Amino acid sequence: MLRLSSPRFSEEAIKAVEAVLRTGMLVQGEWVGRFESAVAEYLGVPHVVAVSSGTAALHLALLGAGLRPGDEVIVPAFTFPATANAVVVAGGRPVLVDIGPHDLCLDVQRIETALTPRTRAIMPVHEFGQSADMDGISAIASRHGLIVIEDAACAFGTRLGGRAVGTLGSCGCFSFHPRKAITTGEGGAISTQDSDLATRLRELRNHGIRPSADGPDFVAAGLNYRLTEFQAALGFHQLPEFEAGIERRIQQARMYREHLAGIPGLETPADIPGRRAVYQTYHVILPQHVQRRDVIAALRQRGIESNLGAQALNCLSFFRRHYGYTPESCPVATRAFHYGLALPIGPHCTDDDIVMVAEALRRVLPPRS
Repeated sequence: MLRLSSPRFSEEAIKAVEAVLRTGMLVQGEWVGRFESAVAEYLGVPHVVAVSSGTAALHLALLGAGLRPGDEVIVPAFTFPATANAVVVAGGRPVLVDIGPHDLCLDVQRIETALTPRTRAIMPVHEFGQSADMDGISAIASRHGLIVIEDAACAFGTRLGGRAVGTLGSCGCFSFHPRKAITTGEGGAISTQDSDLATRLRELRNHGIRPSADGPDFVAAGLNYRLTEFQAALGFHQLPEFEAGIERRIQQARMYREHLAGIPGLETPADIPGRRAVYQTYHVILPQHVQRRDVIAALRQRGIESNLGAQALNCLSFFRRHYGYTPESCPVATRAFHYGLALPIGPHCTDDDIVMVAEALRRVLPPRS
């Protein structure tokens, strides 16, 4: 089975993890600091706080921003539910806004109509490793005095006009889940330019502890969102080859675009000038006469894993029941949810694999009746 993704680790990375395990120093030691510094250098920011997951990063970022009960946060309707779940868990209310049809990210033209006096923040998602329109989002946030928290879970390495996403708002949240271009198994990080916020995030991830000469003091009701030493060592040793891996994904995306061209009704990811996508997921939109489940089954019979890409939150039971959303609330997100299909991409795929998947998809798509 050709998987959607499959992480690859160097012998050096594996040996580093083994060495950490032999030391017995498994949490908040040398490797976490080294990993944070290396990620900060790559992103071009002064502060990176490593945490236990991308979801933990989102939750801590909202707590660090001072989200209060009842505060509203603008969230794109098309994303993994963790984005909006973090708002709910932090005591806020997610306000779903539809996405643009080309980048599948927050539609800037729809944001201001969703603002209310209770709006506290905008949380754009760089979906599938494509950059959201951060210039437009930042302009709206500036006009209305809002915080911008970037959900860059899929977008480590994505760039907008040469700038790393996740560094363009108040803070950026990254994930190192196994399907990401860099993985620590589970894990995440928060990047920020704000030294005071970085200090607050470090306290909150470690039970609210603030070190002092007289011993640790508990200054907040914090959480245990620490990254382990062996996870940090694993992530650190993937960074030297990271850019080469991204260039490989970009090349594979070009191959997909070439070999899928001309299929009636099939939409491939947009190649937007000024935005470097990292293609954490290669996500196509199927023709609307097609049943996705049939396509997934047909590809699986040919030894190819595929799946839906992300969820339209307005279609999910929790958000419909608690906030009154419907499929019609965000029609672009609903369409991407029902007809989106993720295809294999990444270092585990050869050029022949990409061509094989594209040709298999071409063959299994039924003709329009």
